[in-house]
Amino acid sequence: MKKSKSFFLMFGLAVVIYSVIQFLLYNGILNPFYENTLITILINIMLAVSLHLVIGITGQFSIGHAGFLAIGAYIAAIFTMKLQMPFIVALIAAGLAAAIAGLIVGIPSLRLRGDYLAIATLGFAEIIRIVFLNWDFVGGARGMMITRMTDWTIAFICTILTILVIANFTNSRHGRACISIREDEIAADAMGINTTYYKVIAFVLGSFFAGIAGGLYSHNFYIIQPGNFGFLKSFDILIFVVLGGLGSMSGAVISAILLTIISTFLQEYSETRMIIYSLVLIIVMLYRPQGLMGTKEITQLFQKKKNFKGGKQYGHFES
Repeated sequence: MKKSKSFFLMFGLAVVIYSVIQFLLYNGILNPFYENTLITILINIMLAVSLHLVIGITGQFSIGHAGFLAIGAYIAAIFTMKLQMPFIVALIAAGLAAAIAGLIVGIPSLRLRGDYLAIATLGFAEIIRIVFLNWDFVGGARGMMITRMTDWTIAFICTILTILVIANFTNSRHGRACISIREDEIAADAMGINTTYYKVIAFVLGSFFAGIAGGLYSHNFYIIQPGNFGFLKSFDILIFVVLGGLGSMSGAVISAILLTIISTFLQEYSETRMIIYSLVLIIVMLYRPQGLMGTKEITQLFQKKKNFKGGKQYGHFES
């Protein structure tokens, strides 16, 4: 009952947010610049939440998320620009292609741990970038021209679906198995949990939504180039998760929103933008090393207050 109430509350909040912003866009109160900023925020939320499943829930240190973003971006572009397929079909194909790539990479590499896994995933992302860099079919280093098809509505729906699927996965028995792996992989293995199986599931699911985010990303601009998907892009996505708090989806969403806004509005100061951006991260890490939300979700904050009030009443009854 509590879960259903929470679901309908969040669903109602999402409908209100969408309705308000759609009204502002439709009436011209928000210009195309703000629409593009909103779409960028939604794409970054998808990337942050999908990587949160791999790092925050399963505890696997992956820094190759830009590779799955690149696969989704180029596959979606090929489907729309080369094969003349509908945009929705292109997005599904992008997600499936990234998921297959995640499966191929995940089976051998997820037997590794810690720094070795990070190096393996980073190497995979660079291989993908080099492949697209030398593939003339998609323009190579020149890049690929793309018709803009991503709009606020499609990006919002994809983001909500991403959050819903990953939240439900986290709360399922599969998610609890992934959390046990994060807490102590040796103990989880000793209890009979197939650690490699669950790590691969989380990796593939995260890759799938990163691929869809890539399809939205490529069709939000008029050109994509392999340089857009370098290792710095992977670190940007990693920062969303770490800054928000490892294990907190709410934190990943909040940090993706804040950092995207900061990065967007500092573009006018190209020389000092990265300095200011880095200073913000350093300050947050100094005063909040566990991240903005730690391992908690926003809903837990309200539950804590409720339990506290209940505790006071119980103590009064005892006296």
